[in-house]
Amino acid sequence: MGDNKIRQKNTPPKGRGRPKGSPNKTTALLKDAILMAAERAGGEGGITSYLTRQAKENSGPFMALLGKVLPTQLTGENDGPIRLETLQRTIVDPNSHR
Repeated sequence: MGDNKIRQKNTPPKGRGRPKGSPNKTTALLKDAILMAAERAGGEGGITSYLTRQAKENSGPFMALLGKVLPTQLTGENDGPIRLETLQRTIVDPNSHR
C-alpha cells in the first residue's frame, strides 16, 4: 500500500501541461531554424532558390516533401469538381489539297 501512495504523489495532476491544440515550443523552434537555414543556403534567391536546387539534385526526397505539402483532395474552381479539357490537333498534309 505504501508504494501506491508514492506513485500517486509523483504523478503530475491532471489538466497540467500544454493545452490541447497549442503548438509545441520545441517543434516551432526547430521549424523556424530549418526555414532560416534554407533561406541562408539559398543565398540571394532565398528559400526558393535552395528548394529549386534540391528539386534538381535530390529529386526523390524533394518529391516526398512535395507530397506532404500538396493538398490531399483536389477540387476545381470554387470547390467544384475538377474539369478536364483536352485539345485536339489535326495535322494536315499541305500536298493533299492539290
